Amino acid sequence: MRLTTFIVPALLAASPAFAQQQAPVPPDTGAAAAAVADDEFNRETITVGAGGVYLPDYEGSNNYRFTAAPAAIGTFRGFNFTLAGNRLSVDLIPDGGGPTLDFQAGPIAVVNFNRTSLGSIDDRRVRALGELDTAIEVGGYIGVGKTGVITSPYDRLSVSLSYRHDVTDTHDSGIWQPTVNYLTPLSRKAAVAVFASAERAGRGYARTYFSVTPAGSLASGLPTYNARAGWKNYTLGAVGTYSLTGDLLHGFKVVAGGTYGRLLNDFGDSPIVSVAGRRSQWLGAVGLAYTF
Repeated sequence: MRLTTFIVPALLAASPAFAQQQAPVPPDTGAAAAAVADDEFNRETITVGAGGVYLPDYEGSNNYRFTAAPAAIGTFRGFNFTLAGNRLSVDLIPDGGGPTLDFQAGPIAVVNFNRTSLGSIDDRRVRALGELDTAIEVGGYIGVGKTGVITSPYDRLSVSLSYRHDVTDTHDSGIWQPTVNYLTPLSRKAAVAVFASAERAGRGYARTYFSVTPAGSLASGLPTYNARAGWKNYTLGAVGTYSLTGDLLHGFKVVAGGTYGRLLNDFGDSPIVSVAGRRSQWLGAVGLAYTF
């Protein structure tokens, strides 16, 4: 999942997702307030936002740049949808009201812009490898979430597994991604989340984005390299949001967060990373969102 790396949509999607949780009522507000929270949980909402993101030039780069990223997330008749940067997903299993297990399944689509614009890449060696075509990755996901887990009746823990495959023949391979998310409201106006994710990429992905052909080696000066399929990376992140008007279920809110990722195995050993870039990948973002 990537604007230029897969972690951008995860960061942006986590923040407006708070609007889909129950209204965060502190424990001492009593049963009446909790009843209001349950009623708010069932209402239809949509959150739209945009943020400035500081991220690597390409997956594995040690040079960074700023870009903008949009996000939208909503609930309609119990169905959830998320548009986050270059990723769109829909949960086709309606949610139940109140604290309960929430089973999730639906389609996913990701537009992969990794190394599709040479003008955004500072390193001349990577630029010399040439521009790549945009990949469109389509697939699905399954997951389960539970509210009322650790800190209060209103926190949420969820796990999911997704698979997507390139349908444009750019890398013509698949990507598996397990993800764990935990979020908790701190009040009616503030919430925080932490998440962890990993990706396992196929041979075509490794060859397209991390291998260096003899011709590429001659053009760039990087050594020839043949990357193999396997676990590509892991990512850890945290994000917080605070309502500027209204509360988490309505009004403007500011969102900020960051992630740390590390490339693994053949992906981290690639000269595109080990010589021209770096295994460790950082990302930071801050933005503004509005919930209707």
